[in-house]
Amino acid sequence: MRTFQRWVREGDDAVAADSRTTSTRPEPANKLSDDERAQILAVANSEEFASLPPSQIVPTLADRGVFVASESSFYRVLKETSQQHHRGRAKKPSSRVLTSHCATGPNQVWSWDITWMPSAVKGQFYYWYMVLDVFSRKIVGHEVHVAESAELASLLMRRTSLAEGLAGRALVLHSDNGSAMKGSTMLATLEQLGVAPSFSRPRVSNDNAYAESLFRTCKYRPDYPSKPFGSLGEVRTWTQKFVRWYNQKHKHSGLKFVTPAQRHSGMDAAILARREDVYRDARNRNPQRWSRDTRDWKLEDQVWLNPERIRPEELKQAA
Repeated sequence: MRTFQRWVREGDDAVAADSRTTSTRPEPANKLSDDERAQILAVANSEEFASLPPSQIVPTLADRGVFVASESSFYRVLKETSQQHHRGRAKKPSSRVLTSHCATGPNQVWSWDITWMPSAVKGQFYYWYMVLDVFSRKIVGHEVHVAESAELASLLMRRTSLAEGLAGRALVLHSDNGSAMKGSTMLATLEQLGVAPSFSRPRVSNDNAYAESLFRTCKYRPDYPSKPFGSLGEVRTWTQKFVRWYNQKHKHSGLKFVTPAQRHSGMDAAILARREDVYRDARNRNPQRWSRDTRDWKLEDQVWLNPERIRPEELKQAA
């Protein structure tokens, strides 16, 4: 109603023109012709100007006494033809495929990483190599060294594979893009063991979330030293103690509060079934205290590393 009132003003005989952005307007008399647009594109894509923006093309032409069009016209024509940002040697950013893996049991998908442990010597660090089973969250292998290298990583992988009895079994090992992860020695070892390497997208920090989450759990423990470690033996002793606690005693929130060792060995099903019985008996004794079902103690049979996210346009198509 207010729009109509603005069109028809008191005392005016004529009705104002529709000024809404969705209205159809006549073409302006000074609109660029097809030949002029073609000339703009030809100049912008010429060998001399293909890598320059209109803000440099137009002044350069003006210095030669040539005027083709204004900067805004150049920008407008380039935008309409999808050439504003990627001309010449400037390439369109390549999209990296999200690495996604599904584990339905232990020793199918592992995640590994290296974190720095502080040293009493300024500028020196100890390096904690850690291999984690994605399905059970159990630390299946770990070592601490004074250097970060693909050779040390390959030795850890051999020992961990032997300890878990993986001979001939399919396994995916996911990591980020560090030099120790992608070194030729490490990749050759994985090929010999029949392990498929998997890597995070470049400059993406959350593609290896399980390992990063475990490192946070480690460094926020109440007994984590407030001062740097004094020696290699000291940091090795502390990490051994942490791994024993994490695997055997830590009731993991992502595992319905069973320990990683219980999940890894298959004991979790009996433990969670027992909890369901306890809750069911408590509800039968006092049904008036339960307005809903008892607590859900069921664990998912599948654990995904970087599950693929459904895009909004895909959701609209599905609907």
